[in-house]
Amino acid sequence: MPTIFVSHGAPTLIMSDAPARAFLASLGQQIPRPTGIVAVSAHWDTDLPAVSVVRRPDTIHDFYGFPEPLYQLRYAAPGAPQLAEKVAKLTGAAHDHHRGLDHGAWVPAMLAWPEADIPIFQLSVQPDLGPAHHIALGRKLASLREEGVLVMGSGSAIHNLRALVRGAGPSEPEPWAQAFDDWLADAVEKGDEEGLADYRARAPYAREAHPTDEHFLPLHVAYGAAGPGAKGRALHRSFTLGNLSMAAYAFG
Repeated sequence: MPTIFVSHGAPTLIMSDAPARAFLASLGQQIPRPTGIVAVSAHWDTDLPAVSVVRRPDTIHDFYGFPEPLYQLRYAAPGAPQLAEKVAKLTGAAHDHHRGLDHGAWVPAMLAWPEADIPIFQLSVQPDLGPAHHIALGRKLASLREEGVLVMGSGSAIHNLRALVRGAGPSEPEPWAQAFDDWLADAVEKGDEEGLADYRARAPYAREAHPTDEHFLPLHVAYGAAGPGAKGRALHRSFTLGNLSMAAYAFG
């Protein structure tokens, strides 16, 4: 099983006709069917790692001011408490008995596996601990690949809300966004662990691309979970809302 990173975009992605939506809707046919999914979403951050052990996770609508039909969507996939317990043992993560699926988890999962029949749970990120911590966190999950478990990082290849062009669909990004996106694709394909871990010093326009780390860290977990020496490949690359990169990668 590869590990993957997807850019989940705005919550309305699931109701749009954007290229990234079409890609996510095809994702379930592009990789083997998982036995379970560890969703590492940018929208669950904790001081230390935590896993959700809920048997029937709620669909969390963790956003405001969007069209009402979006709030009616429910993703009724089962939780995976036994798998979550295994991940807790591998990583030292705490148990959370209440956390459901935020839109970083359920939007891509609903598009890729609409039958909602694959067990799924979330593993949190720790924005204060940085990329190297998240590569190491992911590496503790590498053995899950042999069991058909999918580690799915869900964030954004570029995430700068001030740089968005509201109302825009697929579009040409500004040069700074294109430069960062191209650097990332190259680093992923080379398996440049040092570059990914130290992206703020090595990537062009890193501060513009990611004013804060949280939406980038799921990529580091997915990269780490593919094991030492892993290299990646682009599954999808596009932009929407001006400078919002919707790039997705597979590792392994």
